[in-house]
Amino acid sequence: MAYHPFRHLRLKILALVLASVLWLTVAGEHVVERILRVPLEFRNIPTQLEVVGDPPSTVDVRLRGSSALLSRLEPGEVVAVLDLGNARPGSRLFHIRNDEVRSPYGVEVAQVVPGTLAIEFEKSGHRTVPVVAPVEGDPAPGFVIGPVTAEPSMVDVIGPESRLKKLDHATTEPVSVNGMKENVRDVVAVGLTDSAVRLVRPQDVTVIVNVVPAPVERELTGVPVRARNLGHGLRHAMSPDTIAVSVRGRRDALTNVRPDTVGAYVDVDGLGAGQYTLEVQFEPAQQFAVTKSTPQVVNVTIK
Repeated sequence: MAYHPFRHLRLKILALVLASVLWLTVAGEHVVERILRVPLEFRNIPTQLEVVGDPPSTVDVRLRGSSALLSRLEPGEVVAVLDLGNARPGSRLFHIRNDEVRSPYGVEVAQVVPGTLAIEFEKSGHRTVPVVAPVEGDPAPGFVIGPVTAEPSMVDVIGPESRLKKLDHATTEPVSVNGMKENVRDVVAVGLTDSAVRLVRPQDVTVIVNVVPAPVERELTGVPVRARNLGHGLRHAMSPDTIAVSVRGRRDALTNVRPDTVGAYVDVDGLGAGQYTLEVQFEPAQQFAVTKSTPQVVNVTIK
C-alpha cells in the first residue's frame, strides 16, 4: 500500500499542536531550589538499645525541581530516614545521605543540613516499680483519708538503665475524695513522670482510698502507774501513783477506754534501793494512742 502523507491530516496537526504546547509548558518552567524543613525518622533501632537525650526530629533539605512541582509539595511528602541498625552504646555519628530522603518523582534532593547527626544510645533495662496514687480534695467534715492502695500495686517499666535507677514509682491520675464519707474506688490510668521511660504495656489500676472517721481525743484522770521489773524482795512507793492522760483514736473505740486499761508504767529493771525520777511509759494499744501525760515523770522510792 502506498504511503499518503496527507492521510489523517487533521489528527496529525492536532498531535503536533499538543506536543508543541506540552514542550512549551515544560520548557517554560524554571528549575529552582527550595530549602524545606522535613521530619526525621529513625529506622532499625536495635531492640537492646534506647535513644537518650534530645535527638533532632527534623532536618533541613535543599530540594531541586520545577517551581510548580515544589510549590505543590504537601507536608509529609518529603521525609528524611536515618538507619540506626549499626548503633552501639555511647555517642555515635550518623550520616544522612541524599538518597535516604524520600521525595516525590521529579524532585531531586540536593543537600541535607546537617548531613551528620550525633545521637547517644544506652542499654535498655527493665524494672518493676510500685504504683502511687495521688489523692485530691478533702473528705466530709469529721472524716479523714486513711490508707490508699492500688490493684495491681506494681507495674513493669522499660527504658534507659540510668533513668530506671532513678525511678522509684509510677503514678496515676488523681483520685478525688472531695466531700466523701465512705471509701472511694476508682479505675485510673497509670503514667510515669519521666518521659525517657515507659510502661511495658498501657495499663489501668483500681485505686481504693479509705475514708474513715476523724480521730478524737479524750482526757482520762486517775490512770494508775505501775512499776515493772522490780527486783526480788524489794518494795517501792510512787508519787504520784496516778496521772492524767490524753488519748486519741476513733470515737467508738474510745468509748470503752477506762483509766486502768491505759497501761501506764515505769521500768525499774536493775534499780536497787534509792530514790529515782522516772519517765512514764505506756503499753502499745491498737484502739488508741496516748498523746500526752500529766505529769510525764514520777518519783519512785525503792526499799
